[in-house]
Amino acid sequence: MGVTAVDLPRMKAGGERITMVTAYDYPTGRLADAAGVDAVLVGDTLGMVVLGHATTIPVTMEAMLHHTAAVTRAVERALVVADMPFLSYQVTVEEAMRNAARLIQQGGAGAVKIEGGSALAPTVARIVGAGIPVMGHVGLTPQSVHQLGGFRLQAKTSASAQRLIEDARALEDAGAFAVVLELVPAPLAQRVTELLSIPTIGIGAGSGCDGQIQVLHDLIGLVGEPETAHLPRHARRYAEIGVAIRQALASYVADVRAGRFPEAANAFEGPPEVRRFVDQDRARGQVVKLPA
Repeated sequence: MGVTAVDLPRMKAGGERITMVTAYDYPTGRLADAAGVDAVLVGDTLGMVVLGHATTIPVTMEAMLHHTAAVTRAVERALVVADMPFLSYQVTVEEAMRNAARLIQQGGAGAVKIEGGSALAPTVARIVGAGIPVMGHVGLTPQSVHQLGGFRLQAKTSASAQRLIEDARALEDAGAFAVVLELVPAPLAQRVTELLSIPTIGIGAGSGCDGQIQVLHDLIGLVGEPETAHLPRHARRYAEIGVAIRQALASYVADVRAGRFPEAANAFEGPPEVRRFVDQDRARGQVVKLPA
């Protein structure tokens, strides 16, 4: 067995940094796993970076199941965590448990992630009580983007900083095995990390967290052109894969139009019988006549 939800708190206790990245399909799941990340998040960010929506809100349970199953078929070592999408866990605790179970049973995930703090603690406790590991998520919670007024830094006052600490502690008390801290001031994230026995996974929360999570497409430049694509401040570009893909496709288009592709090495001659048939058919003078 690879990395499990039990291992991440052990890693924190041992002072090991936790690495986490998103993946949304079989190829990206394989690449992330082969790179040695500890955990792969099948994030509902797929709605934005894969499906082209402006927010994560349109993502459905069926979409999450579809993408989670593709990733889990690829990943052999890393812990696969699946996001619970908008309104899949907020209506009733019973519905939340059913949807969490589907991501584990049908999607093959090793854990689920839920956005929200103290108000969601009872739901987290029930899901954990059913044997499903839960990762929490506080700070900027993208599913609440309309309520928060956009994708912006959170916990900017002492009162909101105190609430964030209380939310993180409530998730720990409810049985969450880790908590994501998104877009919160670095000193506050470090303080939360000091207060919790479970690991914190930061994104835009500084280096004081126990681990980091980033969107794969931001890291490798797979969305948009370099000169126009927005790179979040909390991310770092490690490659420009989008540029390489565009250049490769442009070369392909040029080669096809110029007759340089395919070459003989890219085709199949077939058995001699087929060649003889073609030669004989050509000798009979049958030619397809195209309209003038």
